Amino acid sequence: MRLLDEQYLLTPFYGYRKMQLVLAQSGYQVNHKRVRRLMQVIGIETIYPKPNTSKPAPGHRIYPYLLRGLNIFQVHQVWATDITYISMKAGYMYLIAIIDLYSRYVLTWAVCNTMTADWCSQVLKQALAMYPAPTIFNTDQGSQFTADVFTDLLLKANVQISMDGKGRAIDNIFVERLWRKVKYEDIHLKAYADGWELEVGLATYFEFYNCRRFHQSGAFQIVATRPLRN
Repeated sequence: MRLLDEQYLLTPFYGYRKMQLVLAQSGYQVNHKRVRRLMQVIGIETIYPKPNTSKPAPGHRIYPYLLRGLNIFQVHQVWATDITYISMKAGYMYLIAIIDLYSRYVLTWAVCNTMTADWCSQVLKQALAMYPAPTIFNTDQGSQFTADVFTDLLLKANVQISMDGKGRAIDNIFVERLWRKVKYEDIHLKAYADGWELEVGLATYFEFYNCRRFHQSGAFQIVATRPLRN
């Protein structure tokens, strides 16, 4: 699964059949159905619009996507979140992060060995306690984010909820770019042994990302130089 994850960073437009060829070139003979299942397990999907064939979790409301054509001009106007899979020497973990889309600042993050709505809600609670609530909060349609325990926190804070179109990874492209940076610049270089080592390493990386890394998308500014309070 680590090979799939690394290849996805290089070619996010590859579907499961091309991923099967990549594995075959590396000496792994895996049929395309297993490759597709593994891609689903680690939460990666080809970055191009696909038919809306998936259905939300039963009883969960899906909110419209609000960011198309939106001019994001200040901090705490829009926050976004996502979850990514991280392979380690011993097992794997999931990483969630909440970022401010204007400043690109990572507001909160956490790692866990399961993806639950309660876990995601705790991370959201932390962000809302630390910073002014955003106007809009964007997620994908994962069941963790459509669950009442998560959306109720946003509604009670008078936050507008935005959700990506199903099968459209490009709708949450800013968080996808964060995952690419984290994996290229830290995770795949360090090859963490376990969850404790991963958490310590990510704490160091996100401090660097927020406070010392120059960002090309922000005219090579350091994100922490953009004020987080209006």
